[in-house]
Amino acid sequence: MSTLPAKIVHCSINRHWKEVYDFAGKPENMSLWASGLASGLEPEGSDWIAHGPLGTVRVSFVPHNEFGVIDHTVTIESGLRVYNALRIVPNGDGCEVMFTLLKQPGMTDDQFAADAAHVQKDLGALKSLMEM
Repeated sequence: MSTLPAKIVHCSINRHWKEVYDFAGKPENMSLWASGLASGLEPEGSDWIAHGPLGTVRVSFVPHNEFGVIDHTVTIESGLRVYNALRIVPNGDGCEVMFTLLKQPGMTDDQFAADAAHVQKDLGALKSLMEM
């Protein structure tokens, strides 16, 4: 069994972690800060559907929890399932938002770097919304 290369993309937000978690963990808010889901998420059973740059995708979230975990699996039209680990953790009076990005098989280093930059931009958008 092998592991994929990983990068943790994070940012600090000057707002209580539970407030950030409550906002960021609602699928209906994701289009406000997660640009890959800019079309918004529509509920379909226990999953959510988005239409975006990757076509139609199905997003499955872990249940709301007391640990700040917003992990979700994205299934794209080809059937590829990508697990996304997203955490909101306390940091003093604010919090850290951490996204673990996994380099998918066949992805070049440049594509991985671009993906990381894209996630960093999205976390910056979340920060801007939460610190208003």
